[in-house]
Amino acid sequence: MKFRSDPSRIRGSIAPLMTPFTRAGPVDHESLTNLVNWQLASGSHGISIGGSTGEPSAQTIAERADAIRTVAAAIGDRVPFMPGTGSAKLDETLELTAAARDAGVDAALIITPYYARPTQEALYRWYKTVAEEFPDLPIVAYNVPSRTAVDIAPETVARLFRDVENFVGVKETTKDFEHFSRVLHLCGPELLVWSGIELLCLPLMALGGAGFVSATANIAPTAVAQMFEAWEAGDFARARELHYGLHPLVDLLFVETNPAPGKWVLEQRGLISSGHVRSPLIEPTDAGLEKIRQLMAEGEQYLSPVAGYTVDGHTTRGYTTGGS
Repeated sequence: MKFRSDPSRIRGSIAPLMTPFTRAGPVDHESLTNLVNWQLASGSHGISIGGSTGEPSAQTIAERADAIRTVAAAIGDRVPFMPGTGSAKLDETLELTAAARDAGVDAALIITPYYARPTQEALYRWYKTVAEEFPDLPIVAYNVPSRTAVDIAPETVARLFRDVENFVGVKETTKDFEHFSRVLHLCGPELLVWSGIELLCLPLMALGGAGFVSATANIAPTAVAQMFEAWEAGDFARARELHYGLHPLVDLLFVETNPAPGKWVLEQRGLISSGHVRSPLIEPTDAGLEKIRQLMAEGEQYLSPVAGYTVDGHTTRGYTTGGS
């Protein structure tokens, strides 16, 4: 909890880990620990788990809590840890957030309640209730309308930021870039805003964003972290080079439903023991794999090296070079 008292330090590329499962189905904690260590060796500035990329809706609250504890133990205090602890149910959200607090996380990422389509007043009350239950834990809203069917309005974010002391930021996963601007305009630069849309990560920095929680960091953590570092250093040409260079890998992740393509890459590279995804998702189809392989070859130079981080007897599969 090194960063809990100063959430403004939770900046940069926060890698939203995919949750590895064994081929038989349970959460693979050995592979999960390995991913954390590889991410930190590759330069990621922080870690998250339990967002959409982590298949939270396919896991029990107990499984999610155990995964949070595994990640917290692997990180220690090396970088900030901001896991997703939200659910469509308030009691589950409070239970998982309590488990995360006790595990020593630095902030909790709370998704907007999905499927129910609450009003803006209902969203305000939801976040205020969660934040008041954990007054010493920074709370971050996770806005992902493509998956939840509800969009937390900039005005609601501003109201929470004004009224709730430990409401500190929002992860914006919306392709409406005007939305990003309105949130920051209403709240000011003190609000922490991270992009969850891969191709809007760099543009957000021009508006004053704190960084990004990009699924691309699962397979190219070094390049994603260096894009943030280049921007912060004023090397805008390098930042743009990385942004455009990562395009094939961004496209790879969404050839079929995320995280199935990315998990396939992680298994092929020996970083996890299995690329298994839980129902209702399926592993990539033959047609999908053809496209995934093509895009993987196009973006190969941006894949981070994996030497020394293979698991379960795997050897690397020829994708160990990295130009970043």
